[in-house]
Amino acid sequence: MRLFKPVRTPCVGICSTGIGDSVCRGCKRFAHEVIDWNAYSHEQRVIIAQRLEGFLTQVVENIIEVVDARLLLQQIKHQQILFKEEQNPYCWVFDLLRAGASQITDLEAYGLRLQPAWRNASLKEVRDAIDQDFYALSCAYYERYIEPGLQANAK
Repeated sequence: MRLFKPVRTPCVGICSTGIGDSVCRGCKRFAHEVIDWNAYSHEQRVIIAQRLEGFLTQVVENIIEVVDARLLLQQIKHQQILFKEEQNPYCWVFDLLRAGASQITDLEAYGLRLQPAWRNASLKEVRDAIDQDFYALSCAYYERYIEPGLQANAK
């Protein structure tokens, strides 16, 4: 009997580590995490998933407010959007925008509201800004905390 829910791979099928990126432009994991994912323990996978969820939540909160998480959940399920229900609702927002930014006309119908600085942006622009900021945050973390350790170990 399994006592924990396995952590699914964060892979979204758009990997850039094969072309030399230290941080994947798709899932935002570090290259060594992409390569070693299948060898990681459950606990190691949880740590990575929590970091990614925290970064994405932080970025989305700066752009969109979740006014009604229950309505958002209901709509995502109704629209049959692939998402991880165990994640923070702010992560669901990004899944929703990846799936349908060009079709959504009323964010309030999803329990969402754009932050004031973003009220004149299209949802495609919002989706792209979230993706860019999520990537930038992952890169900054990698450069500040991971890369120095890798360089020190290489010496």
